[in-house]
Amino acid sequence: MPDLPHPDQVLFQGEKPFPILPAVDHYAGSEKLMRKALAVQHELGPVFDITCDCEDGAHAGAEAEHAAMAASIVMSDDNRFGRVGARIHDITHPHWEADVDILVSQAGSRLAFLTIPKPRSVADATRQIEHIRNAEERYGIEREIPVHVLIETHGALRDAWEIAALDRVESLDFGLMDFVSGHHGAIPGSAMRSPGQFDHPLVARAKCDIAAAALANGVVPSHNVTTELKDIDYIRLDAERARKEFGYLRMWSIHPNQIVPIIEAMRPDFSEVEEAANILIAAQDKGWGPIQHAGKLHDRASYRYYWELLKRAKSTGMNMPSDALTRFF
Repeated sequence: MPDLPHPDQVLFQGEKPFPILPAVDHYAGSEKLMRKALAVQHELGPVFDITCDCEDGAHAGAEAEHAAMAASIVMSDDNRFGRVGARIHDITHPHWEADVDILVSQAGSRLAFLTIPKPRSVADATRQIEHIRNAEERYGIEREIPVHVLIETHGALRDAWEIAALDRVESLDFGLMDFVSGHHGAIPGSAMRSPGQFDHPLVARAKCDIAAAALANGVVPSHNVTTELKDIDYIRLDAERARKEFGYLRMWSIHPNQIVPIIEAMRPDFSEVEEAANILIAAQDKGWGPIQHAGKLHDRASYRYYWELLKRAKSTGMNMPSDALTRFF
């Protein structure tokens, strides 16, 4: 309804709206797996992102060819929704700058994001982001490519709040496997899977610190993968614990079987979605002034909560009242 102000126009004046990203970040390391992921995305819609992995996916000595292949995937007609990003090598790898140059020069206009792995400090992350910015200028890319940062070292965890505050960072991702490995056996291998990954105090502390740093800086916290590939209930429970106990709004996937159960676990409760729609419709009709709904007072503070909830519901493919779709989407 064009004659009524949209929530983004009135609820975030002078502030950066919280990024609403798909609930799943699906990793694919080979061209075959990338194209398979795109086929699943065509079927389900833009309810999950695809990350072309130029770090673990690239064979030694073939880094440039792999990055160029990933760029071609991003630019292909099969990328219907524009939700394909890429992970580059870490800052200690000799090819990381070339990764950035290849991806930005060949696919910068459509890259959904670039993911930075294994920074050892905020200085590392800053240096890589600056190189991305410089590459955009050199190759005439007239947009700022969002950056996702993997927190998987002691130094990155220490600097998580500063990293989250860096310009263009929109996601902090927890790298569980490397984080546990970095403790030199002090954390048992059982903490790489459930229930240990949620119950071990050092791992739980890291998850809480990352989520808190992200959310305080208007950044999406993204949870590590689950190693279970077949047991759907197991996968769904891992995602539910990440969402409900640790505040993560997004989670990695490494197998197509994991995508749907993670999406389902990350969705808001349908009754709350209906309530959010009703409250926002009533608020819009009142010009975004205070209203009463079901005997309770609501104003712009609660409208912001319900608007972000409604956007998260939409990003996970949930059904919602038709009036809300017409007005807000």
